[in-house]
Amino acid sequence: MSNLNEVGERDAWRCWLCDEPVDPDASVNSDRGPSVDLGAAGKSKKPAAGSERLAHRACNTRKGAVTPVVPWSPDLFVVDPAPIVPTVERLGRKRGREVVARCPSRADADQAAAWLVDRLSRLAPDLAVTTDVEPGGGQFLLVLRTA
Repeated sequence: MSNLNEVGERDAWRCWLCDEPVDPDASVNSDRGPSVDLGAAGKSKKPAAGSERLAHRACNTRKGAVTPVVPWSPDLFVVDPAPIVPTVERLGRKRGREVVARCPSRADADQAAAWLVDRLSRLAPDLAVTTDVEPGGGQFLLVLRTA
């Protein structure tokens, strides 16, 4: 198992759940303090190297034993957004492409596409993805593709 500083440095001191900065000097007992989320590795006796993720203590506690929810930015105008974590897990296993949201305008879709690629670069750094914006049915579809 890695130590907190190793995981924090690797994850650039950002919480993998909320994507907010984590203060490395904050108390581990503080809600905004750093903690290591073992994720699926926590269920086994020997976690795989690199499977730990940095999280705020409160985010890690709130997640508990349920599938984590990584929210879409409230600044985006997206309709029917796909849940981010299951989408990333599916694309990591199967590769390919998936429609992840609809947007009313091309500008909204372009903004959501840029945000999603940036967010996934930190959430799943080993998964190379690109986004495409495709017109469809009077709206614009946001398509996530594995590279």
